[in-house]
Amino acid sequence: MEKIVDARGLACPQPVIQTKKALESLGEYGEVIAIVDNEVARDNVLKLARSLECATSVSEQGNEYYIRIRKESMPDAQLSVNPGQVLLVTSACLGRGSEELGSILMRSFFYSLSETEVLPRRVIFINSGVQLCCQGSPVLDSLLALEQKGLEILACGTCLDYYHLKEKLCVGSVTNMYTIIEYLAAAEKVITL
Repeated sequence: MEKIVDARGLACPQPVIQTKKALESLGEYGEVIAIVDNEVARDNVLKLARSLECATSVSEQGNEYYIRIRKESMPDAQLSVNPGQVLLVTSACLGRGSEELGSILMRSFFYSLSETEVLPRRVIFINSGVQLCCQGSPVLDSLLALEQKGLEILACGTCLDYYHLKEKLCVGSVTNMYTIIEYLAAAEKVITL
């Protein structure tokens, strides 16, 4: 069986995610041809294929790369939650610098997280990060998908009040600083964004 993934023009991490889904949809054997239009996407799809121990070959046609990935077998994806890991989101943007880029990166981060098999136990949103849990958030669909997978999502009540957003909360539940401190102190690993 052969599947084509046309990822031309798609922003990172879409080419990788679509290729991974295509590989997972195959039986034990088959091929996926991923078509991308830049070197970064080509390299990322190749890294994915190699991490899954698939055979690969690449041909270049003009400004496009055709990546042939041969699957002989791949274990079924299994969702697992790392109970000792907490993600602390302190801002509505990811990183420092351009706010526009930070918003794009945050959207990409949560979409990618929603497509992975290993998740942190909970995500805690504080300060302007609570805006991501509310009506109009660019990451709302990804957060809803994560919540459906069993990820606990918590938004600081003081922060929601400060931004006048408590009535606009669409995902997760309201928490307080005491509970946040308990979760952070008990966590084996805290990842801060």
